[in-house]
Amino acid sequence: MKSTVEQLSPTRVKLNVEVPFDELKPNFDRAYRKLAQQVNIPGFRKGKAPARILEARLGRGVVLDEVVNEAIPAKYSEAVIAGSVRVLGQPEIEVTELKDGEQVAFTAEVDIRPEFDLPDAAAITVEVDAPEVADEEVTEQLDQLRGRFGTLTGVERPAAEDDFVSIDLAAEVDGEALEEAQTSGMSYQVGSGGMIEGLDEAITGLSGGESKTFTTKLVAGEHAEKDAEVTVKVTSVKVRELPEADDDFAQLASEFDTLDELTADLRRQLTESKRVRQTQQAREKVLEALLEAAEVPLPEGIVAAETESRTHEVVHAFDHDEARLAEFLEKQGLTKEKFESDARENAERSVKTQLLLDAIAEAAEVQVTESELIEQIVAQSQRFGMSPEEFVQRAQQAGQLGAVEADVRRGKALDSVVRQVKVTDSSGAEVDLSEFLSGAERGDETAESQDDAEQTGEKAEEPAGAKA
Repeated sequence: MKSTVEQLSPTRVKLNVEVPFDELKPNFDRAYRKLAQQVNIPGFRKGKAPARILEARLGRGVVLDEVVNEAIPAKYSEAVIAGSVRVLGQPEIEVTELKDGEQVAFTAEVDIRPEFDLPDAAAITVEVDAPEVADEEVTEQLDQLRGRFGTLTGVERPAAEDDFVSIDLAAEVDGEALEEAQTSGMSYQVGSGGMIEGLDEAITGLSGGESKTFTTKLVAGEHAEKDAEVTVKVTSVKVRELPEADDDFAQLASEFDTLDELTADLRRQLTESKRVRQTQQAREKVLEALLEAAEVPLPEGIVAAETESRTHEVVHAFDHDEARLAEFLEKQGLTKEKFESDARENAERSVKTQLLLDAIAEAAEVQVTESELIEQIVAQSQRFGMSPEEFVQRAQQAGQLGAVEADVRRGKALDSVVRQVKVTDSSGAEVDLSEFLSGAERGDETAESQDDAEQTGEKAEEPAGAKA
């Protein structure tokens, strides 16, 4: 086989491949066996007809088509390896010559990982928030803890914010009662929101035994987007009484003997949480600095595929109903052109992020261990509410298990840069985030959380490992 690589652009090449017929003998043998199983020829058992009989019955062209269709993918892969081509996505293949008994020639155009210079990490400086914890924040945490041990006591007064009420609900659309929207004796905290728009306003000011009807737009079910008349009746009003914040409470709610020890631990936890947030801020800002500094040629085919995937997800959510999509975009203050433009811009950023982090991972020789991959799988399975086994099965079926590993690798690559940059907080103090970055405790880099994976690598056409 003879192959050459023609550079069409920084992100695309054309492979020119010539395959002599003597290399195709195994393909012909498999083609004859396959075709023999597909036809019944008198005088021969199925699958046993010789090649000359098959060609006489089916025609030489059918055999050649079978051989070429099987041979080209394998020969394309050989040409990719021989030319050290770092491909992205699927090739566009064209058979340019088929001389029976002599050779098959074809071309394959495909996007590739571009070469580019990596930014100088040492030149990057980012600022994050200082991990200062106010007394009010500690008090808020303590009150939340007290709330877990609070008791509900009935009161004879109108419901107010934060009260707990028992309510009955009924709804109608165009005068027709909705059975699925009927409920009674439901416990609800006034002001918690997230249930029915307008419910909190309707309940506020109602005493036990009083009711109110209001209009709201349904967001789910058969009558989604329609106006409904909802009647809420308050059957009781209760307030939550918190236990006294003292040493006795500290012993009840924690392993500590005194309230001072408990509040000191709450302050420590808040500080730790803010330091984790510092790390998230640093990652985000370092990534922004890298993207701004790096000039990464973007493979058009990969960007187009990612753009189409993003737009398809939104359109699919509306069952491909153009009218509903247009109404949604109008509510968001978007035109269809702006929506498509934003999808394209986000796709370009996603692909650039992946290519950049893959290049950093390659330069730093970042590897993903089995334990890191398992940790990521567990985190993602929890996020989607399924078992790790089910998540792996679905990822394998969708061909996305490799993308999960790529996300971990990209997260580790970003952490390797964060370790090199100068990070200061808003007070000007230099910040050491090493204990929160990959590999802080095990001496080797660990997998990142799902949030980091989403931030540092989205789901374009698996551009793993761009060359720096």
